[in-house]
This record gives sequence, structure tokens and C-alpha cells, in this order.
Amino acid sequence: MPHNIVMRRVEVTSAYRPLSDRPLIVSAEIGAPPTNTGPVYFRGDQGDDIAWPVGAWHFFKSIDLSQLFVKGSYGDAVSIIGGTWRD
Repeated sequence: MPHNIVMRRVEVTSAYRPLSDRPLIVSAEIGAPPTNTGPVYFRGDQGDDIAWPVGAWHFFKSIDLSQLFVKGSYGDAVSIIGGTWRD
């Protein structure tokens, strides 16, 4: 399987939506850009809101972007930089 670079800016809305509309397993840094006006919220495994402040980022290994749901303020975004490799 070829490895592909994944570089995305996903605009958030006031309702939860997945970071990918189809299964896409990546190892990547996912962050809330410093240009956001407020926190973005990820849906936790029990349905709770997990706030990421402006400028926060985390590295995820072998995660399916279609299973990560995010919401926030209009005009804010989440950045994804990584690839389809799993190591």
C-alpha cells in the first residue's frame, strides 16, 4: 500500500462532524491553529465535549479520522498534518 501525505484544514461548525467523510487511518499532528477565535471541541468517547484551546496540538498514531468528531465557532478550523503510514 502506498503512503500518502495528509495535509488538511478542516473548518468547524456548531455541530459535530467527522474529520473525514470516509475511513482514513493516519499518523498525524492534529491541532487548533493559533488563528482560531476560541477553543474547538472534540467529542469524547462518552459523548462529552473535550475543549482544545487555541494553539493546542497532539500527535496521534494510526487513528481513523472518520471517528474523530469536532465542533467549534464559525471560521475556526482544525489542522491535520501527517500521512497514511502507521509507524
